[in-house]
Parts: sequence; C-alpha cells; structure tokens
Amino acid sequence: MISCVQQILHDSFAHNRTVERLQTAGAVLLRPEQSVFSPRVEIGAGSVIEPGVQLLGDTRIGVNCLIRTGCILENATLGDRVLLRNHCVVSDSVIDADATVGPFAHLRPGSQVAEQAHVGNFVEMKKARLGKGAKAGHLSYLGDATIGDGANIGAGVITCNYDGQRKHQTVIGAGAFVGSDSTLVAPVTVGDGAYIGAGSCITHEVPAEALGVARSRQIVKSGWAARRRVRGTESS
Repeated sequence: MISCVQQILHDSFAHNRTVERLQTAGAVLLRPEQSVFSPRVEIGAGSVIEPGVQLLGDTRIGVNCLIRTGCILENATLGDRVLLRNHCVVSDSVIDADATVGPFAHLRPGSQVAEQAHVGNFVEMKKARLGKGAKAGHLSYLGDATIGDGANIGAGVITCNYDGQRKHQTVIGAGAFVGSDSTLVAPVTVGDGAYIGAGSCITHEVPAEALGVARSRQIVKSGWAARRRVRGTESS
C-alpha cells in the first residue's frame, strides 16, 4: 500500500514532469505550482495559463490562448486564440478559434462555441451550439439548443428544454435577435433574421424575418399610488 507521503511525492513528480513538457512545447505557465495539469493535457505554443487553473482529463488547448485564473477545464478542446476569462467551467465541450468565454460561464457536456462567438458572464450552456460570431452576453441558460451564425441572445434568455419527462430542442436561426428576459418553450423554432420582443414567452414558431412578441399589455392607473398612501394613512 502506498503511503500518503509516497503518494504526495509521486503526484509532485508527475506534476513537475508535465509542467516541464508543456513549457518545452512553448506554453507559458504562470506560477504552475498553483495549478493542476493532467498528464494528458496538450497546450499550444504561446498560450498563457494564469495561476489557479485546473486542466483535467484530455483537455486540448490551441496556440496563443489565454486561460485566466480560476478556470476549470475537463476534456475540453479549445482552438487557437481563445480567451477564457476568470472562473469558467468547461466540460466535454468545444470552443473554436477566436471565441471569448466568461467570466463565470459554464459549458456543460456537449456544448460548442463556434469561431468568433462570445459567451458572457453567468451564461450556462448544455448540449448547445452557439454559431459563428453569435453572442450570448449575460445571465442566460441555453440547453438543447442550436443557435445560428451571428445571432444575438439578450440578457436573461432561457430555453425551456425540459417538460418534466423529456428534453426538447430549440432552434434559433442565423442573425436572429432574442430580446432580454425572453423564454423559449421547446420544441420551438425562431427563423433566420427574426426578432423576439423583450420579455416574451415564445411557444410557437416565429418565421424568418418576423417579429414575435408574447407578453401581457401594460396597464397604467394614474394617481393610484397617491390614493393608496391616503387610504393607508386613514386606516392607521
């Protein structure tokens, strides 16, 4: 049986050997003693790995990437010139060349971020593909979804993929614009170039180049707040 001390020494030796291999291949590892590197990790020349990063499993990173502090990658594949901002988690997913992800993004298994696409802060993807040049900037959940090239996903957008028994697909076409705080109830399709008004709950297909709006009408009652305050004063 291997003692705890022997295990620590073995792990340290394996880590140092991996670090040496990666540095020899041209990777720039800042304070590598503060990071974790699987023996199977590959990092392209010129890529910079900041302190406090975990690269696990069969992770592959292209050339001239920047992986910032706090990122955890497991079985991830990154193309060239990818930027991962702080504290991203990427598992069994692909990020293509020149894409930007994070901070605080979560790419769950089966996700793909295509070339030049952008995934912003607090965005979660699961079995979803974000097309070339597409953007999902803020606070969104994209599950079981295919999002076309150049599409824009507004803040707080959710693909409602689970009905309690089965998962369903959402398809968003190229160049589509999904307004903030919209929910897309799968299965549903939004056509190429279509617009979804902010705050909509979309349950039916929106054709290409159409506008989809699904929200209740705003009601304004003038003077209501003042009358309420008066009633409150009288009752006290």
